[in-house]
Amino acid sequence: MTSAARTVCLAVAFALSLLPQSPAGKAGSTESQAKPLARLPYSPAIDLTSMDPSIDPCVDFYRYSCGGWIKKNPIPPDQARWDVYSKLQYENEQFLWGILVEAAKPTPGRSGVEQKIGDHFQSCMAEPEIEKTGIAPLRPELDAIAQLGSVHGLAELAANEHLNGTDTLFDFASGQDYEDSNRVIAFAAAGGLGLPDRDYYVQDDPKMREIREQYVAHVGRMFGLLGDNARTSQTEAHTVMAIETALAKASLTQVDKRDPYKLFHRLTLAQVKALTPSFDWDRYLALSVAPPISVINVTEPEFYKEFQRQLSAQSLASWKTYLRWHLVHSKAPYLSSRFVNENFAFYGKTLRGVEELPPRWKRCVQYVDRDLGEALGQVFVAKTFGPEVKAKTLEMTKQIESAMAGEIRSLSWMTEETKQQALLKLHSMVNKIGYPDRWRDYSSVRIVPTDFLGNVERAAIFETHRDLAKIGKPLDRTEWGMTPPTVNAYYNPQMNDLNFPAGVLQPPLFDFKIDDAPNYGDTGSTIGHELTHGFDDEGRQFDAQGNLHDWWTKTDAEEFNQRVACVSEQYSHYTVVDDIKINSKLTLGEDVADLGGTLLAYIAWKTATRGQSLHPIDGLTPDQRFFVGMAQWACGSERDESKREDAVTDPHSPDEYRVNGVVVNMPEFAQAFACKAGQPLVKPKDKVCRIW
Repeated sequence: MTSAARTVCLAVAFALSLLPQSPAGKAGSTESQAKPLARLPYSPAIDLTSMDPSIDPCVDFYRYSCGGWIKKNPIPPDQARWDVYSKLQYENEQFLWGILVEAAKPTPGRSGVEQKIGDHFQSCMAEPEIEKTGIAPLRPELDAIAQLGSVHGLAELAANEHLNGTDTLFDFASGQDYEDSNRVIAFAAAGGLGLPDRDYYVQDDPKMREIREQYVAHVGRMFGLLGDNARTSQTEAHTVMAIETALAKASLTQVDKRDPYKLFHRLTLAQVKALTPSFDWDRYLALSVAPPISVINVTEPEFYKEFQRQLSAQSLASWKTYLRWHLVHSKAPYLSSRFVNENFAFYGKTLRGVEELPPRWKRCVQYVDRDLGEALGQVFVAKTFGPEVKAKTLEMTKQIESAMAGEIRSLSWMTEETKQQALLKLHSMVNKIGYPDRWRDYSSVRIVPTDFLGNVERAAIFETHRDLAKIGKPLDRTEWGMTPPTVNAYYNPQMNDLNFPAGVLQPPLFDFKIDDAPNYGDTGSTIGHELTHGFDDEGRQFDAQGNLHDWWTKTDAEEFNQRVACVSEQYSHYTVVDDIKINSKLTLGEDVADLGGTLLAYIAWKTATRGQSLHPIDGLTPDQRFFVGMAQWACGSERDESKREDAVTDPHSPDEYRVNGVVVNMPEFAQAFACKAGQPLVKPKDKVCRIW
């Protein structure tokens, strides 16, 4: 994942998951000193040394709360960003490292789960053996591409590549029908790009042109590693760029993809075939081992029209070149160091500004978590997540839901008709805390301690089969989209559920043993954030059952849009880096959720502590502890290169605005810190953005 965000998009491209964006490298230490952890370290929910009292909180509350943390926690050389979420994720990974080292030992008492995760980790850590193999693991697939006899044969090759995790041509998976969330259908989405987003191919500013030149050079070097000479490699790289640029121009922008109506085009299989007559869908579906399919949601029809044009316009040789590139691009992280280092040089150094490749142990932990996450998660949960934490989290969630219900009922701008539908949706939300009720069964996945790439591919095949097998079956509403050790959370509008993995419910983000103020400020605001996603500009378009359905009256929708426009206007003036402003149309949902979530958490905290005698602690009043707790989840820094990429691809605003941009709209904050009219974080009453 890209940032230490309070929510994430679930549809993250497979290739992007391989980049060194995950938390790593403990600040103030070197990786040579890193060791597996026997237990998770304790960090206080509010750390006074992380603050900078020399800063006026009414001028820059983010620096007031986080200035000390930023000074003592420089970005590690193997990271694009470093913040509180990153540090906790790093510590979770150190702990998982210890688990995996033990699980890799072939002791007689190893359980089946321990053997799976241990053998996968061992295969990944076997660097000398991986170095010896060179490109040999790719030879069967390279030979299959070389033997491709016609463009018509792309379907068979694409099906095989998609099964084993190669990201090429387009994306194909299962998904909930937008009109009937209980129905699982096939989804065909846009894909097939090597750069992070379509804007990298179409924006014409100097920085984007430079990145495109560097990308072409990188692609050429990768062809060189496959054995092609310099002149041929250069020609091949330009061929790849030409095909990808054509596909990118026909792809939706990130802003457009926030509108579910623009992604809903349910077509019959016959209509899909008519859209791309040069692609053999019958052969593709047969080899994909998908159930019988009658309809497919084609999320971006214009992309598939362009795909058809390219199938006709490009030569067979050009398609072979394109396929070879996407094969080596997807598999590079699992090959010898020449491929790993070249992949990192572009995707880590060039795009994100990362100085060093993350150490082997860390990458291996992340691969095991990705490939066998609920197996690894079982061990993590057993050792870190007690029932008292789950109970306290559920109690807090119920309090925040109650606060939301009260806010909905008291809204002056919403009609009774829409209020009833909003309350129905709120009361229909399902809270998933910690881990799944039923663990995923990986017993059919063959893991060999001496075959790293094979393990990765067999895990990908298992997941592809599992995903496609859902088509036409009853929806499993108990399924999770994150593994238990993950430091993150999400709301799924079609499931209408909140999901909080055990990994994010650890100190300093959540400490059930201390006073409620910082817990409600931090985790409570996160719960409120996810809950608010059900009612942001995107989530509000889904009803209580998760169906894409307009349940708003026209007047209420207009009132809502007027209020979120206030948020969009505010954030559009914030600078990301250099002269790049926040694309507030892209970040609107997250900005609305940040504001709504903090407000709901504050109301819930006041309700939960009503009648209690609260006193200052460590020189901070209870209200101040709430707001500092709310701010300190976001303490951190990010490299400029990474900020530039996030400005294009990340729907979250930079961390400082996720704090200052919220409190400036909360008079409760100004009162807590005795801020005066005219100070930067005090808005005139008539300018305050307020939705819920």
